[in-house]
Amino acid sequence: MTDKKMNVESFNLDHTKVKAPYIRLADVKTGEHGDTIHKYDMRICQPNQDHMDMPGLHSLEHLMAEMSRNHSDRVVDISPMGCQTGFYIAMLNFDDYDGVLDLVEGTLKDVLEADQVPACNEMQCGWAASHSLEGAKRIARGFLAKRDEWAEIFA
Repeated sequence: MTDKKMNVESFNLDHTKVKAPYIRLADVKTGEHGDTIHKYDMRICQPNQDHMDMPGLHSLEHLMAEMSRNHSDRVVDISPMGCQTGFYIAMLNFDDYDGVLDLVEGTLKDVLEADQVPACNEMQCGWAASHSLEGAKRIARGFLAKRDEWAEIFA
């Protein structure tokens, strides 16, 4: 590992020291007019030990992206990590860690009630054949089951 600080915050995080599942504030950016973007690292799987399967992850992305906005109009984006271990959540002018935990909890509870994946078709999705509602629900159930651990980031 290099001692040089990298431009990407998560590249500076020692992934061998974190203990998933967790949600942590990863970065805050302030715009020229004072607006802030709070970026959260929602780590579902332990890095380098486990990962989410793509169809389940893909469906969970669609479900969370759509359903999270029923809980807050401050959601800018929910994006999966390329390593398939979690998601990034970007919030606009929302500096409330407990509020983000509540948002994720409420959204994942909605996922468990879903009977279909939103925008799961060739017109609205770039890889519509790669989805699994049951896979998304399995991931959501597992993360929700460890709700009391979400604020514990390091082992």
